Amino acid sequence: MIDKSMQGSTVTRNGDPAVRSVVQAGIRLILEQQTPGGAYPASPSFSAYAGYCWFRDGSYIADAMSAAGHIESAERFFDWCSTALTSRAGRIRRIVAESLSGRPVAGDQMLPTRFTLDGAEGSDDWWDFQLDGYGTWLWALAEHSARHDRSLARWDEAIALTVDYLSASWERPCYDWWEEAAQHVHVSTLGCIASGLASIAQTGILEESLSERAASTADRIRRRVQVDGVRDNHLTKWLGTDTVDASLLSLIAPMNFLPPHSPLSAGTIAVIEEQLTVDNGVHRYLADTYYGGGQWPLLSCFLGLAHAASGNRTRAHELLEWAASTADANDELPEQVEHHLLDPDFLQPWNERWGSSANPLLWSHAMFIRLAIALGVPYDTAETTPATASKENAQ
Repeated sequence: MIDKSMQGSTVTRNGDPAVRSVVQAGIRLILEQQTPGGAYPASPSFSAYAGYCWFRDGSYIADAMSAAGHIESAERFFDWCSTALTSRAGRIRRIVAESLSGRPVAGDQMLPTRFTLDGAEGSDDWWDFQLDGYGTWLWALAEHSARHDRSLARWDEAIALTVDYLSASWERPCYDWWEEAAQHVHVSTLGCIASGLASIAQTGILEESLSERAASTADRIRRRVQVDGVRDNHLTKWLGTDTVDASLLSLIAPMNFLPPHSPLSAGTIAVIEEQLTVDNGVHRYLADTYYGGGQWPLLSCFLGLAHAASGNRTRAHELLEWAASTADANDELPEQVEHHLLDPDFLQPWNERWGSSANPLLWSHAMFIRLAIALGVPYDTAETTPATASKENAQ
């Protein structure tokens, strides 16, 4: 259990310029970095991420842009995803057919979790077989359509391919959000898939039989999680364990896999507060050693979203304030900070491998924006338009 004695007071207030400035800077950064083709680079400067776009990170970024009123930005990302999928239609159909025939393809033949900014597959080794991002992009599409009353028709082929792919593959072990533990079936992955399938089934974009398949698969996933992914009234990191992971917070909000006022949501929030949260900064999981196992601002924002959805807005504001305090002099948010490391011995080896951890991380900015909007934090929309955005430089 983490020592809670380090918890202290926050240093900003949501009405102060510091918080508003980070919101505005984040929107500008995302718009500046988005490529003409629609991809959101994970981080423009971090050696291991530069030049790549993740379906998961990008879908949360698109949702934040949609919530902030930048419809065109979100839809260009959806276009990018759609092209990545439809250009691989034959491969997806083969994966589905082999799975349904009882001969699932190897993990390295499944769709990757990240693509180069032009939609190609990278040549460097990566922990690539992950399913959660494809569910998250379906969810983001449905949220965007409901929020702005936008048609999804131009992405109908890609949506249908994704529903088929996930319906045939959801039970498979794969890497989690953190590109780890590929031997397990992860509860956050299952929740992202179920949320995406259930949300897209409700939009009316799917042909009837496909809509029924999406909805029934989502129901099967919910039952599986209830049986094998719950211990002591909280969700678990993967099926069959009792440990937790902060990625589970996304299933409370914004993805609404769990009703936010349910006992299971309350139990999940409570155990993550108790085990993974120190001084308002949230760790990924207790055994984390990546860059020493620091605290992730985006996870504090996910915890804030979960609290806001369940009615504890005061706690959500505290978490937003802590995330704002991690911004640098340029109002850029990092992937993680070193305020409280779970295993400091692992910090230097990662620094030697890849350099300092990612800063800025666009996903961190997206979750900050999303929480700020959920809490009604005011910001000047005129200050979110890039003055000299050079999208070509982002490629």
